[in-house]
Amino acid sequence: MTHPLTPNITEIAESIAQELNLEIVNLIFQANKNPPVLRIDIRNLSGDTSLDNCEKMSRLLEETLDAKDIIPSAYMLEISSPGIGNNLTTDREFISFKGFPVIVETNTEYKKHTQWQGNLQGRDEKAIHINCKGKMIAIPRDIVKQVQLENKE
Repeated sequence: MTHPLTPNITEIAESIAQELNLEIVNLIFQANKNPPVLRIDIRNLSGDTSLDNCEKMSRLLEETLDAKDIIPSAYMLEISSPGIGNNLTTDREFISFKGFPVIVETNTEYKKHTQWQGNLQGRDEKAIHINCKGKMIAIPRDIVKQVQLENKE
């Protein structure tokens, strides 16, 4: 369940990210921690995400949240780059990782599976397309929970 402050925090963070030519990839507010933790993954829209990008986002977001007193108590702010080990979410990632092994998880069973493994072929408005041992599978996007690069260690 999402914390009630999350939509307000998200709106502020997205506005700041846009000013800095960044994208919010993931935002989690963990109010159950002591102190609460606000963790945000950002991506630079024009190149690699740098430490400087993270510092600027952190400084501006902290100043804004504190000035508006959005989070009523002390909290920890963590800004980082998502790296490539996380879920694929953007069109750019689906294009960049075409042919790579992925794991697709669904919210509900589809063709007797809730998890699919195969090589990513792409995505369109309706489906995630993967090649499972030579067989093309189109998994409806509306039931896809996540698409993650398969860790081959």
